[in-house]
Amino acid sequence: MSIKTIETPIFECETGNYHTFCPISCVAWLYQKIEDSFFLVIGTKTCGYFLQNALGVMIFAEPRYAMAELEEGDISAKLNDYGELRRLCLQIRKDRNPSVIVWIGTCTTEIIKMDLEGIAPKLETEIGIPIVVARANGLDYAFTQGEDTVLAALTHRCPEHRISSDKQCQIDQKIFPDLLTKQIKKNYWEDKSDNHPPLVLFGSLPSTVASQLNLELKRQSIRVSGWLPAQRYTELPSLGKGIYVCGVNPFLSRTATTLMRRRGCKLIGAPFPIGPDGTRAWIEKICSAFSIQPKGLEERENQVWNNLRDYLDLLRGKSVFFMGDNLLEISLSRFLIRCGMIVYEIGIPYMDERYQASELALLQSTCNKMHIPMPRIVEKPDNYNQIQRMRELEPDLAITGMAHANPLEARGINTKWSVEFTFAQIHGFTNVKDLLELITRPLRRNDSLRDLGWTNLSV
Repeated sequence: MSIKTIETPIFECETGNYHTFCPISCVAWLYQKIEDSFFLVIGTKTCGYFLQNALGVMIFAEPRYAMAELEEGDISAKLNDYGELRRLCLQIRKDRNPSVIVWIGTCTTEIIKMDLEGIAPKLETEIGIPIVVARANGLDYAFTQGEDTVLAALTHRCPEHRISSDKQCQIDQKIFPDLLTKQIKKNYWEDKSDNHPPLVLFGSLPSTVASQLNLELKRQSIRVSGWLPAQRYTELPSLGKGIYVCGVNPFLSRTATTLMRRRGCKLIGAPFPIGPDGTRAWIEKICSAFSIQPKGLEERENQVWNNLRDYLDLLRGKSVFFMGDNLLEISLSRFLIRCGMIVYEIGIPYMDERYQASELALLQSTCNKMHIPMPRIVEKPDNYNQIQRMRELEPDLAITGMAHANPLEARGINTKWSVEFTFAQIHGFTNVKDLLELITRPLRRNDSLRDLGWTNLSV
């Protein structure tokens, strides 16, 4: 008996609410990625409590981020916003002297209409430190979209890619500071030795993972000109016409749009390098954009799959339900289907069908290849309705936010926190085992408890 597969993806939208982690949590990984930065979150005490608990960093550790707490005087407009932010930024300059200060706007700054974009340029001129404004509020954005707003704002600070002749690189000293001159010249002379246009990758990844992806592309004779964000603010890549860009995460649609519309870059629409199948497709798309014939990718992918047999045997035939939290759901679903799992539903807070078009196409072809139905995709799902569907479907695993994990476990459903996939190293060929280790841990744990007889105990 053959299973009828759906030819095209079916999208639904339920409540229009975001049931996700707060997007200001992007500070957790961005302040570590951009080493010469300082992040100032402008919000209430609730935002401060969230950051301190979610990030697990106490204030006496002196991390490179801080809270500008809004109090009654700020909300009632009794205090001058410019004066208060000036005082805080001068203190930051004195204590840390960062290369850039990133203001993170929250829900409260949206509600009281705080003009951060109007204050920042004037204050930047006064204190002599670039100030980038990113509105990562939970009213408009889901969990990982906080990074998207920051990278979109940083895009405007990248130097212009201007090459007028083969003998010199023209740099507009009036627009770009001297700190960037060395990096622009370095990019220019390296570009002349490449057999393809400059390539910039965007998305925040640990340095080790970024180096692994650089190496994979280097094996195909493709050199990465830069990353957004860079390790340091003073090393931001040059952007402009003739620059090709490609994303590594599915939640960066705003950044992709800004790169194309504001900076004139050419976007390479590709699946995302999550899982061996996604990594291979990602590299092949980049090679195709540069008319380069990829070499050895099929053998490399097959080798990775062969090394994962123990995990695949455990997952084959199991079912999974994504409640939706971090916008990685489409990529993870495609990978798990390729591992032999059945995905009942893909809940996702926000779906940009244009930016994820290649990922959706790969998901569809993977379903056809594995002879299973195309999963249902629900944007902004209603959690109550999802619980009812889960009761009927009884999945083997639910990937969900932390708020729902314990209640689902109490009802006999294995769960995995979706936030763990955001902080774990899951990109590229070399990190697939770590990804499967995360996914199979609750299944292996419960199998062990069953073998020990714990599931037969009664109260």
